[in-house]
Amino acid sequence: MNLEVNATQFAQFRKQVYQNFTKRDDSAMELLDALCSMPNARSVVELSLSPNFKHQYPSVYKAIAAAGWKEVGLPALIGQYLAPPKERSYWLFGVDGTPQKRQFAYTLSDRGYVYYPNPVGCNKPITIGHEYSTVALLPELGPQMAKSWVVPLSTRRASTDDDKELVGAEQINALLDDPELPWYEELAVDVGDSRYSKPAYLHAVHQDHADLVTIAKVRSNRTLYHYLAPPEEKPTHRPAFKGKAFKLHDPDTHTQPDETLVLKLEPQKKRREHKVLIEVWEDMTMSGKNKPKRIPMENYPFRLVRITCFDQDGNEVYSKPWWLIVVGQRRQELSLEDVYRSYTSRSRLEHFFRFGKQKLLLNAYQTPETEREENWWRVVHLAYLMLWMALPLTQHLPRPWERNLPEHKRKIITPDIVQRDFSRLISQFGSPAKDPKPRGKSPGRKKGFHLPPRGRHPVVYKGST
Repeated sequence: MNLEVNATQFAQFRKQVYQNFTKRDDSAMELLDALCSMPNARSVVELSLSPNFKHQYPSVYKAIAAAGWKEVGLPALIGQYLAPPKERSYWLFGVDGTPQKRQFAYTLSDRGYVYYPNPVGCNKPITIGHEYSTVALLPELGPQMAKSWVVPLSTRRASTDDDKELVGAEQINALLDDPELPWYEELAVDVGDSRYSKPAYLHAVHQDHADLVTIAKVRSNRTLYHYLAPPEEKPTHRPAFKGKAFKLHDPDTHTQPDETLVLKLEPQKKRREHKVLIEVWEDMTMSGKNKPKRIPMENYPFRLVRITCFDQDGNEVYSKPWWLIVVGQRRQELSLEDVYRSYTSRSRLEHFFRFGKQKLLLNAYQTPETEREENWWRVVHLAYLMLWMALPLTQHLPRPWERNLPEHKRKIITPDIVQRDFSRLISQFGSPAKDPKPRGKSPGRKKGFHLPPRGRHPVVYKGST
């Protein structure tokens, strides 16, 4: 019965995606099918060789250029197929950014310096290009689901005028303010790296959302403070809310933790830690920036969490412990184990970016048009959602040399396995796209016509203000 329901939902989702394209819906749908069924493609134009793409190869670029959407967005499209969490008491979201390298695209506008990890130690971790912010749902995983699955809900390019963390805040606010989505007015938790522990982000997402809890990493050189509750009597001036300083890099300033928990983890593949020590300090705060205006951080006290991982010999696994902050009015409803499990789930976003760049050609579309680049990122996110909807219908098809591998014996379904089986699903369910009609040979450009050269744009450098 579940298989029939999943098949019906998959066919309905494909029809809804097709109906929400504003222009060139047939070629755009075929482009999605080709992208979901060609894991070995190395360029975008190579998708036209797929048997699922019936148009000519110029239609690939025309479909990307016209890949507009109607009013129904990605969250509303996928939200109706998401089941509420059973093991958790909250919805878990992850927010993170990833760069788009375009250091040689001199005619591409709004390029800036973005963070890009470099494996060469002597090189700086920066590049030139764009940065995209993504918010994804981190769903509960079934017994046969790989730990890398996410459900992308929103993607947006962060311009050089935007603060990267505030772009993520706008995405989170848009998801929580929509009453048609299943997590409306329910407990939600978002996890992020140290970028999302800044006061500007915390103020932007928590000033209007009492049901949101943020778990973010804090850099080890930050200085936090013990929170001072306001006096009962109304003071004549603004009372101080910062108590004794708590410097993360200075153990002499650390007080005794309010709560301690030790988690014993079962040994798993590629997992070295055996024991996790979690220490908590309640009612902490931080300073808000005074420019351009002061952020009232006294309204957002938080829990400070230190996580230290040990191996079986009692040695620390990492050189430094993790420092996390748990911000939100309902932060006490999360146990310490929930905090640890939620934050470690954030790495699934990194798996999503890696799979998108390696298998879905996320960085392969080299266009001089910023709008078309954004359209391509939307297409890739749609393709991943298509793979997510096809997950329950996927057959495990290991290659002959993969049959005896442990992960294939357990029949763990990864996004790569779904992509490998997607052509069979298309042949079974068909495509809502119509077959192309022959329209004859294009007359082409007039004799003597030459396109003018594209204008070049300098790299935007944001100095300290």
